[in-house]
Amino acid sequence: MIRYDVLKSIAPVIRGKLIVCNIGSPSQELFDLLDQPSNFYMLGTMGLCSSIGLGLALAQKSQVIAIEGDGSVLTNLATLSTIANNQADNFTLLIIDNGSYGSTGDQPTYAGRKTSLANVARACGCDIVVECSAENTASELEKALSSRRMTVIVSKCESGNVDVPVIDLDPCVIRERFMGEIKRLDETRS
Repeated sequence: MIRYDVLKSIAPVIRGKLIVCNIGSPSQELFDLLDQPSNFYMLGTMGLCSSIGLGLALAQKSQVIAIEGDGSVLTNLATLSTIANNQADNFTLLIIDNGSYGSTGDQPTYAGRKTSLANVARACGCDIVVECSAENTASELEKALSSRRMTVIVSKCESGNVDVPVIDLDPCVIRERFMGEIKRLDETRS
């Protein structure tokens, strides 16, 4: 399975949830598979998806899933220690680890070699870290969400991209509809 297949397998699990998605191909693939107002597509901030997802989870009560790539996490490894030290049981970090920088031509990352992002997350102090095969990602994500405990999932998949269109939404539109969805979820809880 490649990243697109992983995203396709988790689409039913993440429907209606607050999603922050990594830049480039992951956001474009998610947009193609499951565009919804509760998706916040990163359009130019490599390495910050997990940090933004954690901040969002700390600021409100709805479940938040950050869909990150191994290359992006490697550019901001400090995010894992920040996550470990700021408990947010409504936050799940899903790292889709294809061992490559998928959005820029599939150049290999160190996660595809000797560096284990699951081990790095554990060493940073993350309490619940799961490494799984691409095929088991949806079930591991369901378990994490139902546990209501902050979880880091590293999904190991094959490298490769699917040719999908670019996101044709203006960044302001993405932000406004996402903020509207947060407000709607807050109102339904009141």
